[in-house]
Amino acid sequence: MKTKLLNIAVVACLGISLGSCEKNFEDNIASPNNPVNVTPSLLLSNIEVSTFANFGGQLARQTQIMTQQIAGTSVGSQTVEIMNYNITELTNENEWSVIYAGALINGRILINDFGAENPHYAGIARVIMAMNLGSATDLWGDVPFSDALKGLQAEFSPTYDTQQDLYDDSKVNSIFALLDQAIEDLNQPASANAFVPSSDDFIYNGDVSKWIALANSLKARHYNHLSEVDGPGSAASTLTALSSAISSSAENAYMVFGTNGNEQNQWYAYNQQRGNYIKMAEFFVELLKTNNDPRLPFYSDTIDGGAYVGVPKDDVDSLNTSDIGPYLNSLTARIPLMSYVEIKFIEAEARFRSGDAPGAALAYNEAVIENVTQVTGTPPDAAFVTAYASETGATLSLETIMNQKYIAMFGQIEAYNDFRRTGFPLGVTPNPNANINSIPVRLILPQNERLYNENFPVDVKSLTDPVYWDQ
Repeated sequence: MKTKLLNIAVVACLGISLGSCEKNFEDNIASPNNPVNVTPSLLLSNIEVSTFANFGGQLARQTQIMTQQIAGTSVGSQTVEIMNYNITELTNENEWSVIYAGALINGRILINDFGAENPHYAGIARVIMAMNLGSATDLWGDVPFSDALKGLQAEFSPTYDTQQDLYDDSKVNSIFALLDQAIEDLNQPASANAFVPSSDDFIYNGDVSKWIALANSLKARHYNHLSEVDGPGSAASTLTALSSAISSSAENAYMVFGTNGNEQNQWYAYNQQRGNYIKMAEFFVELLKTNNDPRLPFYSDTIDGGAYVGVPKDDVDSLNTSDIGPYLNSLTARIPLMSYVEIKFIEAEARFRSGDAPGAALAYNEAVIENVTQVTGTPPDAAFVTAYASETGATLSLETIMNQKYIAMFGQIEAYNDFRRTGFPLGVTPNPNANINSIPVRLILPQNERLYNENFPVDVKSLTDPVYWDQ
């Protein structure tokens, strides 16, 4: 990689009421008001690194605790607070800031200042913006978007878009509209660009065909989220998007990390800096053990003596338990933002819901085999394939699809979205010692929004209020 990775926490801290920035965000930031220093290359690298922070940092850890794939330990730590569902308006202020200042606002600067002469840069920016906007609304529900990026013109109190509007493909400010415009930009010939992305694009090195496939993949992901709102329509739109989506693991979109301290994979860095704050969860470890799953030694480490032991959901002080394994917890981890495996699981679900059970079974079987191969480096043995990747149209169920997708999405926010939509796996049940008696189904809007945004919603939602598509 020719371009050095920026500090994983770098964002442009701009003045809309979207939270304050931590001290380490101030390193290596170029002023958006100084055109001598800001380039599309710098902005692109910045929004990609911010996206790695958004999808590989606190939000990933927090949602994985909700789905009981990992657990918070060490009494008094923030992860134990999350285990106990003590999630407040202070819990995710930094993550909110990185989504908006690091990804969405920098993306808008890139499009406004450089997009007309550089449609490939603009197209990539729109794909990344859609990815981050999708995550924000999936986690918080109604969020600022249409007005939020006007902070560049001193709009400090943006109104909130409803999640229903952000998911309405007929709206000009929806996730899907962003992705449609991105595809249009990326289909422009190279000759229409003054500059084209290359090594400043950490994800695909400027390969626009892969970015187009990713844009269609994100459309499929978000259409699939609407399964409870409009089952038949969701399935049909999902399958249409899948026809132009990621078509092999060679097109996976990975987070990219360096070896220096401020460039490292955040799962690894977090474990190095806060040992014993997160461990493997008992439910997930026992599920893998019961299945004799070959992914277990990659997802989980062992304790002394060689056993795999997860933290019970009601015992946050269980330190003699398994650390997270090398799949996430290593310098060289390759963690996907979007993958062919996810695409095949989405296809399996959409085909199943549309009545094509045989087609769903084919997609499901391929997803399981491909994920085991990706995680372990070796295809699964015949016994595992027979038990977990030999479904037919007559045997396949939605529960089977979602249970294996849950295992495959280890380390990713999407597992939380799937759990809220479908209720699978059934064994993920509330911590009996928690502050509330159900697993949270959204995050709480940040305090800085409440204090400084005059358009902060009057009807503030709680942790137990489902988002729009969670019906």
